Amino acid sequence: MDIKMGMHVNVSQTMKIVMTQRLQQALKLLQVPTLELEQILRAELQANPLLEEVDPDDEDEPEVETETEAEASAESESPAENEAGDEPGAAQDDAAATATETAAEVAGEDVNWDEYFKDGFRGAATEQGFDDEDQLERPPVYIPSGQEHLRDQLRFVVSDDRQREIGEYIIGCLNGDGFLAAPVAEIAAYFETDAAEIEAVLTIIQGFDPPGVAARDLPECLLLQLAARGEADSLAAAVIRDHFEALKNRKFADIARAMKITPHEVQAIAARIGELDPRPGLSAEVEGARAIVPDLVVEKVDEEGDQYVVYLNDGNLPRLRVSRAYDDALKDPAARQDNAATFIDEKRRYAEWIIKTIEQRRRTMIKVMEAIVAEQRDFFERGAIALRPLTLQQVASTIDMHESTVSRVTRQKYVQTPRGVFPLKYFFSAGLDTDEGDEVAAKAVKLMIEEIVEGEDPRRPLSDKRIADLLSERGLKIARRTVAKYREQLGILNARMRKQF
Repeated sequence: MDIKMGMHVNVSQTMKIVMTQRLQQALKLLQVPTLELEQILRAELQANPLLEEVDPDDEDEPEVETETEAEASAESESPAENEAGDEPGAAQDDAAATATETAAEVAGEDVNWDEYFKDGFRGAATEQGFDDEDQLERPPVYIPSGQEHLRDQLRFVVSDDRQREIGEYIIGCLNGDGFLAAPVAEIAAYFETDAAEIEAVLTIIQGFDPPGVAARDLPECLLLQLAARGEADSLAAAVIRDHFEALKNRKFADIARAMKITPHEVQAIAARIGELDPRPGLSAEVEGARAIVPDLVVEKVDEEGDQYVVYLNDGNLPRLRVSRAYDDALKDPAARQDNAATFIDEKRRYAEWIIKTIEQRRRTMIKVMEAIVAEQRDFFERGAIALRPLTLQQVASTIDMHESTVSRVTRQKYVQTPRGVFPLKYFFSAGLDTDEGDEVAAKAVKLMIEEIVEGEDPRRPLSDKRIADLLSERGLKIARRTVAKYREQLGILNARMRKQF
């Protein structure tokens, strides 16, 4: 066997995804909500001396020209960035597009910003930041965690060092729901003591706020809450102690026979028990609702007709232009001999890129929302019951974009409409066929199920089969199992569990 030794040169072509910083920024600007975009632009204003904000009262100095109307009208989007799991061949397209974009940057050429929105890349993870002057996005006032809240009470109530040490350990063993996750015997073994000493400290902690905390199971949690209300000897406590399994299964008749009361009384007791908190550990960590600022607005401009206008709710975004303050410096021959001119040119190109990319984002968002309004016009006239089935691909085809571009636009965005504020994802839904050959959105079907259940006789609740029959009478082709799935998604109990006496 002959072995030939030597050096050889082989030339091969490979495809490689290179996610440049500028491309990540372009994708992020398309995806982020308006409030976060404002923070990004404010940061860019501070970091880039060639960017400046246009004074709203300054009408004399024009903004830096962005793309002309002819360029804007000539824009079109071919298959765009692909989300995870969208299309298997997107990675190869991504690599080719990125290589083109990188070469353009190196050559110092103007980059076609539309390319950023029609290449298959995943956007970089959005960074969360807060502006000190932005009250809506400022982090909420500090709220102690459930465990910290309990430790504060322990230090106030217990003075004995030994009990405090045991109490700290018990509090550390509570899970997120406020239940004791470690057996008392295990804690006793850790402290080399008997269970009685641990039980004594546990009883103290179970008297802390919120009521029901440090319980070992759900029945004990509910009994602690009743005791805090002064109802330790009530019928509700007796039902929990002696008939908890029957209560969970809403077997009111069985409980009524055992307790020698009426099923109606048992149902009233169950309603009172239902007012108790099954997860008391969470109550100390509630932050409250976050304010929602819509990114888009849809308004009806003709009350007697059906004309709607779409515009961005971007009044708080800074209007940007390229500063001319450094033009004289570039004319100075001395500046051409050092790095000053290179620095200014680089910052100028980036400033123009930011301005053009924001303009592209604005047009893309409005285009997507206008397509949604056109497809869901019945919703704006009649409400959610008139929602039509709609997919990202349908909107993408209508406006000649890739569906992943539409996905980026609709992610984390809200729109204010005459019927309320909705996330853009709300308008996308699968559909069910009707006898007439049309389709009805799944969200509309869920509303119909809610309407049917609300109108049923609580003494004779409707089964899933009967609900399916009623929907069929309205022309919908729907199976019983589909009704059961939608009912569970709506949090509606089955017929047996909904029955009242």
